[in-house]
Amino acid sequence: MKHLTTVLLFAFVISCVNSTIAQLIVNPAKTLSATFAEVAKLAEPAVVNIDAKSKLPDINVRGEGFDELENRTNKDLRRAQISVGSGFIVDNKGFIITNAHVVEDAAKVTVGLQNGEKFVAKIIGTDDETDLAVLKIETGRELPTIKLGDSDAIEVGEWVLAIGSPFGLEQTVTAGIISKIKRQTDAFKQFQKFIQTDAAINRGNSGGPLLNMKGEVVGINSQIATTNGDASGISFALPSNEALYVFRQILANGKVKRGYLGVVLDSVKQEYAAVYGLTEAKGAIITEMRDKESPAGKAGLLVNDIIIEFGGKKVENAQDLITKVAGSEPGKDYPVTYFREVGTNIEKKIATIKLAERPTKDKIFDNDVVKKKLGDPIVEVSLLGLTLTEVTTAIAKLQGIEGKKGVLVKEVSVDSILSEITNSNGGIALKPGDIIQRLNRTEVATLKAFTDIEKKLKKGDAVVLNILSVDRFSKTYQNRIVQFTIQ
Repeated sequence: MKHLTTVLLFAFVISCVNSTIAQLIVNPAKTLSATFAEVAKLAEPAVVNIDAKSKLPDINVRGEGFDELENRTNKDLRRAQISVGSGFIVDNKGFIITNAHVVEDAAKVTVGLQNGEKFVAKIIGTDDETDLAVLKIETGRELPTIKLGDSDAIEVGEWVLAIGSPFGLEQTVTAGIISKIKRQTDAFKQFQKFIQTDAAINRGNSGGPLLNMKGEVVGINSQIATTNGDASGISFALPSNEALYVFRQILANGKVKRGYLGVVLDSVKQEYAAVYGLTEAKGAIITEMRDKESPAGKAGLLVNDIIIEFGGKKVENAQDLITKVAGSEPGKDYPVTYFREVGTNIEKKIATIKLAERPTKDKIFDNDVVKKKLGDPIVEVSLLGLTLTEVTTAIAKLQGIEGKKGVLVKEVSVDSILSEITNSNGGIALKPGDIIQRLNRTEVATLKAFTDIEKKLKKGDAVVLNILSVDRFSKTYQNRIVQFTIQ
């Protein structure tokens, strides 16, 4: 009897434990579901649908042989092109944030509210660098708004909701998590460091809010990674802190004013630090001086200087410096600390730079890539797996780089370590058409100069290449740095 009582007591305890575990599993799910519903309920009234209409010429695809009158009339036809997107109200007076590409070239922008009302919107300003636009509607009353949260406080794995009008389906809510923060690739622009999420975002979601579980906007849904134009679990939202900065600038100035140094930058990596004898792999290297009269040029900075502090704050890498400078006020003086190569030594220097205003479109070299095979002598570089040729006068003239010295990369072997090296934005670091100008702090104007240094390299050595690189999209050249370790 005593044994039976013990068994029954044990069974009762197990039953209670199982019941508690079941509740622990169910309750969080119910809590999360309730949170989703509460966030959606809170945010939806401030989420808007945007129709942007523009007029473009109709395309006559019927070809020759048609009636001349019909053909001529067809050419004069115009059809309204409609871009559908999303946005959200951030000020009760009717100010709205959306993507710039949603309202680009729009002749008329119509904003639809949750209750079905529609209003013609005025474009207050746009910012191409972040693909953001600010709109304004006049309703004669205060409107519901959504608060912009702190995007720097979010973490990978957090739940988020996206609200918008995918395929024109207004007030659609989708859920996901933060997959990555500060995502940056070659496909993005200079000031686009995105929040990556797996929340379903499709065409029409552009400009809509990405919300945390407090109902705050932490991102503006902007892009998707896709092969067919639809959601694939990889979507990108511009951080709310950047959006707030742009919003305030547009309201104050009608545009975004950013600080500007007038240089091209690359980041210090471990290899660069090793080759140049730096104590840590931090800083931004000036790889190109856009103009001697640029703010950096006037302050006396030179190509290959390494900026380690700006405005009294340490510089982590090139993007960090760009962000710091862009967020600083044009026309003001800022202290800059940097390293300079003087002979075999690296000297620390300080300068004061008066920032200019960043131009809308940077002036860069406007040269074509090599378009034909050149019959110059070539050499196989066994260790690095490169096929090279010297930059002769003919090659320099063909590429519009007269006066530049170096060796031209004609081929990168698939077995070469350089075929696997990417730049700081995830793109290919070295490719055919690039010109190597320096190898480990030494100029390489000839094949012999290059191979003499290359032969001394061994496994484990750090390598820094200064290159004049061709951008295959814009067909322009920029000075870049490639850093890697011999494997």
